[in-house]
Amino acid sequence: MPTYVTLLNWTGKGIQNVKDTTKRFQEGTALFEQMGIKILSFHWTSGRYDAIVISEAPDDETASAVALTLGSQGNVRTETLRAFSSEEMDRILSKMP
Repeated sequence: MPTYVTLLNWTGKGIQNVKDTTKRFQEGTALFEQMGIKILSFHWTSGRYDAIVISEAPDDETASAVALTLGSQGNVRTETLRAFSSEEMDRILSKMP
């Protein structure tokens, strides 16, 4: 399955309810699993982003749907990046002229 890195930033609502962040993580994990996404790693971070999620999803559409669902709840804004393994990168490079 493709791998994705999702960068999260709290909204005003999310930071006001920051004490619920671990509870929201558990709820988010259940949502990801319901949508067929496996969370490989989740970390709260300091710096530019408040948290990151590394996950595997069946396809780009599913990864986008879960990001939109999380965003629609109003606690976070997301930015999702498609990540490529070494084998995937080798296939991409082999297509170059």
